[in-house]
Amino acid sequence: MSTPAPATPPVSSPAPSTPPESGGQGSWLTADRVFMGLLVVAFPAAIAAHFMHLGTPTFILCALALVPLARLMGEATEVIAHKLGSGLGGLMNASFGNAAELIIALAALRSGQMEVVKASITGAILGNLLLVLGASILAGGFKFPRQTFNTTAALSGVSMMFLALTAMTIPDLFHAFRGAAADPIIFPMSVAIAVILLIVYALSLLFALKTHAHLYAGDDQGHEVEEELPLWSTKKATLVLLGATVGVVVVAEFLVHAIEPAIQTFGFTHTFVGVIIIAIVGNAAEHSTAILMSLKNKMDLAFNIAFESSKQIALFVAPVLVLVSVLLGPGRHLTLEFSHMEVLGLGISVGAVTLIGLDGESNWLEGVMLLGVYSILGVAFFFIP
Repeated sequence: MSTPAPATPPVSSPAPSTPPESGGQGSWLTADRVFMGLLVVAFPAAIAAHFMHLGTPTFILCALALVPLARLMGEATEVIAHKLGSGLGGLMNASFGNAAELIIALAALRSGQMEVVKASITGAILGNLLLVLGASILAGGFKFPRQTFNTTAALSGVSMMFLALTAMTIPDLFHAFRGAAADPIIFPMSVAIAVILLIVYALSLLFALKTHAHLYAGDDQGHEVEEELPLWSTKKATLVLLGATVGVVVVAEFLVHAIEPAIQTFGFTHTFVGVIIIAIVGNAAEHSTAILMSLKNKMDLAFNIAFESSKQIALFVAPVLVLVSVLLGPGRHLTLEFSHMEVLGLGISVGAVTLIGLDGESNWLEGVMLLGVYSILGVAFFFIP
């Protein structure tokens, strides 16, 4: 077995820009320009549709506008984090890497859409582990017959996802065994588990950024990360981050209010909307970036995007939502009790990526396997009432 390639620094949900244009023919059509064009068209159209009370069109346009906004947030966060250095920068990435998903979930939580909130958490994890990673492995595998990555970093990410699986399984099993007697206990239990998850998440950052950073970082990792970032100053990146954040807050609020008309139009369930549609919208930036990294044979970056984003959703975003719900009152208390299918889906996804990460190598067929698992779970969630 060959020696795994050096890993990238443990950052969360990076969404770096595409490389500078080479000047060749056709180089004007970059991913950044595609996303910016989508933003220019979809954002004002979404606002107009909302005030015209167009339910389903508002949902579609808001979903499209969220994709470039989330990407801008990710890019700005990456630039600022890189300029702050590995310590503060890694902490910032770990805190704001999935800010778009957190804002969307908070909007749904305030509206009392508990099923959508839980489903979006599940969908974000499944999307990163299966869809993002599977598409990256497939795309890179078509170009390179064999790609390598840091096994230690990959399996460390898997171990954190096993912790997330445990946190989702225990409340579900407790309710199954105790029945109605468990109802008043589930929320206090969820709050306690949320605190534990946040503590473990903080310790995992200490491990990855400080005490065992050598297990993740290679000699050239800093250059690899820097060359993928847009050439923004700290001031510009901060302004972009603030502007994109405001945009996400506005669009997320409009999206949540348009969920019911969209469900009636398309015949989807709340679970399917959260697990598949909202999760894909929130993870679209990660999709494009991870695929671009795999096409450059930088599988460490592709794996890092998928695992770190999943870990942050499970160990940071979900616990924060539970604790925030304490302030919203009894009618909006969020628990960590997920449905049997959501727990099973997460368990299957963790098992699938563990198989991929064991040997430190990947090929396109493994990408097909992950996408196949995601598609099967998508079919199951489509038919769940």
